[in-house]
Amino acid sequence: MAETQGAPPLAAVGLRPGDSVRWQRRAGGRWQTGKVAGRERDGSIAVHDSRGAARALPIERLEVRTAGPRGAKTWEPLAQRAARTEQMDLF
Repeated sequence: MAETQGAPPLAAVGLRPGDSVRWQRRAGGRWQTGKVAGRERDGSIAVHDSRGAARALPIERLEVRTAGPRGAKTWEPLAQRAARTEQMDLF
């Protein structure tokens, strides 16, 4: 499930391969963690969980590891990050 030809780029939603993400299988369930692998043609995000299993999850179900306003590590919904326009690093 890697980024393939015709798939939208990860940068369009503010992600890079290897970014830490988490999701819940159902509301109120335990959080699962994994790493971003790529983007699918349908717009979902390809993720590998802690055991290496691949899955494709919609943007609305993912949260991304980020630094908060004072530098503390926190989780941000990916939908919020994708909606925000920000300057990406050049290198």
